[in-house]
Amino acid sequence: MKLHELAGRAGARKARKRIGRGIGSGTGKTGGRGGKGQTARSGVRIKGFEGGQMPLHRRLPKRGFKNTAFARRLNEVNLGRLQEAIDAGRLDATGKIDAAALVKGGILRRAKDGVRLLGGGEIKAKVAISVFGASKSAVAAVEKAGGSVEILAPKRETDEQAA
Repeated sequence: MKLHELAGRAGARKARKRIGRGIGSGTGKTGGRGGKGQTARSGVRIKGFEGGQMPLHRRLPKRGFKNTAFARRLNEVNLGRLQEAIDAGRLDATGKIDAAALVKGGILRRAKDGVRLLGGGEIKAKVAISVFGASKSAVAAVEKAGGSVEILAPKRETDEQAA
């Protein structure tokens, strides 16, 4: 093999297509864009237009809604992240752990409307946690380790209590 014989593998390099260079090139005149009209122009296209037929996204019924006005934005924290922070010395397991302590410990960037504790991972330390909400598995895991969970969210009214 000599230096002038070096070449890439066959088909590895593809020559770019020079469009709009005369009718003999095969991609001249309209440049592969077909006839005239809106679709031949750059940047303009009706997305989801079905030729005057009612588009699919308008044929389907509307369903549900997002309660953005009153929805609470909660931070979600898994038990495993708490245990990592305690092991690293960023969280004090003896004191009460709340949103402010989690922000100070670098687990959360900012306290939103509250913290929801989730049961991912495991916790070995005995901790007292004060959060807006917690999953049943998270509460069970903390209590199994000898700790306690205080839930700040107001109690929900069930159908039996309301009647």
